[in-house]
Amino acid sequence: MHDQWQRKRAIIAELSRGGFISGEVLATNLGISRAAVSKHIASLEEFGVDVFSVKGKGYKLATPLSLIDEKVLKSGLSSRCFYFDDIPSTNAFLLGHVNELTSGDLCVAEYQSAGRGRRGRTWVSPYGGHLYASLYWQFSQGMAQAMGLSLVVACSLVTVLRNMGVAGVGVKWPNDIYLNHKKLAGVLIEMSGQADSVCDVVIGIGVNMSMSEQQSQKIDQPWSDLSELTQMPDKTMLMIKLQQQLVKDLEQFEVDGLKAFKQLWRDVDLFDGQPIKLLMGDNIVEGTCCGIDDQGAVLLQNELGIQAYIGGEISLRAQ
Repeated sequence: MHDQWQRKRAIIAELSRGGFISGEVLATNLGISRAAVSKHIASLEEFGVDVFSVKGKGYKLATPLSLIDEKVLKSGLSSRCFYFDDIPSTNAFLLGHVNELTSGDLCVAEYQSAGRGRRGRTWVSPYGGHLYASLYWQFSQGMAQAMGLSLVVACSLVTVLRNMGVAGVGVKWPNDIYLNHKKLAGVLIEMSGQADSVCDVVIGIGVNMSMSEQQSQKIDQPWSDLSELTQMPDKTMLMIKLQQQLVKDLEQFEVDGLKAFKQLWRDVDLFDGQPIKLLMGDNIVEGTCCGIDDQGAVLLQNELGIQAYIGGEISLRAQ
């Protein structure tokens, strides 16, 4: 399988030069047959890579692809990193190896066949188009110690993106990252262990880098990606900086809890001070967003005063 991906990555590198390139030129440059070129490109399309094929011109990428440089990634991290071209789920991989991991260990993939979002949704994961990663962390005091963790992770991601020059990025409670008011990235946290003893946590993050038109048709909500920027951040450096920021913030979170991040949250919260409504099943509550409390609940002010709301089934919307 590794040799097969080497060939596919070599084809992507050729196509990434821009413009159309013929199957004959690809075959010559890579030292393989034209039939092998055709087979590899068909396989790439099965993995979500959108390739234009025009008779008399050859092949061309529909949208640019940004692949991780594995050597640069691993040399830039002090923790272990597992890197895959394709995998069912980076979260599932780490959850299956918790007994072998140390806090800060990372799993990164170019493609997920079973990527997951919040509430059981599928996270569209075409090969090379986006950043898919999961980080492992262990909390010694159990699941209660991780209360509000997803908000800290969202803050970490926004901090890194802003430091890399991405403007217009912020968070919609509890942990959806938006760029210009459309979803850019998501966080999925999964735990195993006990409520009051050692707890293993896997933090999954997906960031839209470059979405093809074909893949975008699978998404049922407004979305954005980093390709709309004048200069898209390098995916390898984004991953390195994000892992480093997460480790730094999680170490502080372990000691000081969510209260240490409440001001940062207000700085990145897209709805702070804005009129919002909370959807809770058939119930809707309206008011002004006033930040979060120490448990990560969203604070809403209306004629009843300031009240806290928390739960996985609550959706926040602009009024």
